Amino acid sequence: MKNSSIKVGVIADQTGPLSFVGIANANLARMVINDINARGGLLGRHLELFLEDSATIDSVAEAKATKLVQHDNVDVILGGIYSSTRQAIKGPAVDKGKKLYIYPEQYEGQECDPLIFCTGPVPAQQVDPFIPWLMQHTGAKRFYLPSADYIWPQVMNKRVREVVTANGGTIVGEEYFPLDHADYGETIEKITSSGAEVVFNFTVPPGVVPFLEQLHASGFTERGGQIVCTYFDENFLNMVPATHVEGLYSCLDYYQAVGDPFSQSLLARYDRLYPGAAKFTAGSACSGLYRGLKLWEDAVTRAGSLRQEDVIEALEHAKIAEGPGGPAEMVPGQHHVRMNMYIARAHNGQFNIVKNLGVIDPKESNVPHVAESDRMRAVS
Repeated sequence: MKNSSIKVGVIADQTGPLSFVGIANANLARMVINDINARGGLLGRHLELFLEDSATIDSVAEAKATKLVQHDNVDVILGGIYSSTRQAIKGPAVDKGKKLYIYPEQYEGQECDPLIFCTGPVPAQQVDPFIPWLMQHTGAKRFYLPSADYIWPQVMNKRVREVVTANGGTIVGEEYFPLDHADYGETIEKITSSGAEVVFNFTVPPGVVPFLEQLHASGFTERGGQIVCTYFDENFLNMVPATHVEGLYSCLDYYQAVGDPFSQSLLARYDRLYPGAAKFTAGSACSGLYRGLKLWEDAVTRAGSLRQEDVIEALEHAKIAEGPGGPAEMVPGQHHVRMNMYIARAHNGQFNIVKNLGVIDPKESNVPHVAESDRMRAVS
């Protein structure tokens, strides 16, 4: 079928606790696919979007990935927010389906599979540059780490501990909670009694809302405390009262305040097409999904083929001259992206950029070849 469509599968949390960001990802996928088709598609073929709702439930994401591979026979799969969702998609899509999978969210790093490419920031791009800047900028040295109980916060906290202690600081508390935990009274007391100067938050929706409310009520920031949440973006700011996150620091690859012409025009076009609460942002993976789709487009164009081996080889060297937050390129061998990074601070319900960190490498491990990876899977 020479002129058959190219099938692109996208899994987004369009319902459930992450729907306010999943809807934005779904919008973004439609926009980019429509743009590519308006220019004639790829390799002279129309792109067909298969958009699935994972409902913020990992078992649903797993089932949708199975459908995309076995029933729809898509050429590539993108999506997932929580790291546990990435793992749920990975099983049927990569381990069983041997399908190219692009994960767009900022995450804990260490994903190392020849069929997986990651297009969001990792610890070397968030934690490593941010913590030394914060400690120097504020003088803070005592950190408390309230966290959701799954892989992303657990791995991120190890990196936070390493960087804080390497810069002369101390971790005075580290706790883990179910994602929907709501009563943080004991934790707030521990934060207060520990003398923590920084709350480095890794709680997530829905539990992050009551945590921030209770932390604010305790007077933590009024006493000079600093709140950090590296995934927070404009969608997350809209989820809570502005007073609860006043002064909160974040570190991402894009904010709506980034002033380069392309970023501004992209945001304006998204807002025209999709007015409403689900904004184009970075922490909710819109920037990573845009980057993933455009880098994949570049790879297919370079390869001149949809043969997966050819696309993967080309994707190793894919780059885009323009994107949200600036240009981006895949680091050969690492399957992660070199990109611009920014530190921002919340004020009156908006993020203001306080530091342009410039282009930062992901510094991830080199990915094994397909044959080596298959051998490792067989052994395990």
